[in-house]
Amino acid sequence: MTMPHVGAIFGAIAGLMAIMLHSSIHKIEEGHLAVYYRGGALLTSPNGPGYHIMLPFITTYRSVQTTLQTDEIKNVPCGTSGGVMIYFDRIEVVNMLVPLAVVEIVRNYTADYDKTLIFNKIHHELNQFCSVHTLQEVYIELFDIIDENLRTALQKDLIAMAPGLTIQAVRVTKPKIPESIRRNFELMEAEKTRLLVTAQTQRVVEKEAETERKRAIIEAQKVAQVAEIHFQQKVMEKETEKRISEIEDSAFLAREKARADAEYYTAAKFADANTMKLTPEYMELMKYQAIAANSKIYFGQDIPNMFVEGSNSPPKSVRSLHQADFLKTKEGQ
Repeated sequence: MTMPHVGAIFGAIAGLMAIMLHSSIHKIEEGHLAVYYRGGALLTSPNGPGYHIMLPFITTYRSVQTTLQTDEIKNVPCGTSGGVMIYFDRIEVVNMLVPLAVVEIVRNYTADYDKTLIFNKIHHELNQFCSVHTLQEVYIELFDIIDENLRTALQKDLIAMAPGLTIQAVRVTKPKIPESIRRNFELMEAEKTRLLVTAQTQRVVEKEAETERKRAIIEAQKVAQVAEIHFQQKVMEKETEKRISEIEDSAFLAREKARADAEYYTAAKFADANTMKLTPEYMELMKYQAIAANSKIYFGQDIPNMFVEGSNSPPKSVRSLHQADFLKTKEGQ
């Protein structure tokens, strides 16, 4: 064997080893797990991110994502209860597979598990929904609950069929409908919008009228309250004047009563004093003082027959008699 033949053999061996080494070394990205098949059988030991070696040409692998991923289902047909065929252009399903459930789900539904568990289920659930609702309900009235209904139905089945696969959200685009029906819906929406604008305008007018009415009521209440305050002020002024007058009258009455009481007391005391002074001796004194004060004295029954004036004195018997008559006359008075 010549040297060129040896070199060729070594080169072929080196090339074969390089090919085998390239086929056995593989890289797994972060957020993925590698599941291995050997002779078509699934191995139970997955590998995480990084470089790994496997038997070339005998063992194969599939990378399975274990982080949040979004699956898109496009152009999904749907027939309504009225027989109108519509198409949902795109439906997005956000889901995540936990690493511990990777081997079991791949064993049951292959590495393309999303086609079986998500894509087909979306088609089924959406057609179930459309078949019992009209185009008006699917396209307008119930469109806002389609995504939540799909998410709930998917998650309910996955809990039983594929534990570990969770649905985070479902996003549904507006379906495509026949052009003639779409124009009718646009006209209907335009009319509805016009009615809404009219109703809103009416509410604005009513609100403005209500505001004006409330403003007028507030102004009237303010005027009434001011008038009430003025009235109460006048009433209070009159009541104050009345109380002042009553106080002045009471004071005047008290003063007059005190004065009358004082005069009564003075008169009563003066009368008591006079009563105490009216003794026989005092009366005798007063008699003589009265006699002394008079310049003329007349005695007797027959005044023309007897006249006494100045220092001329009658006989003693006659004078005594006339003194007794004078005393009787004084006591009678």
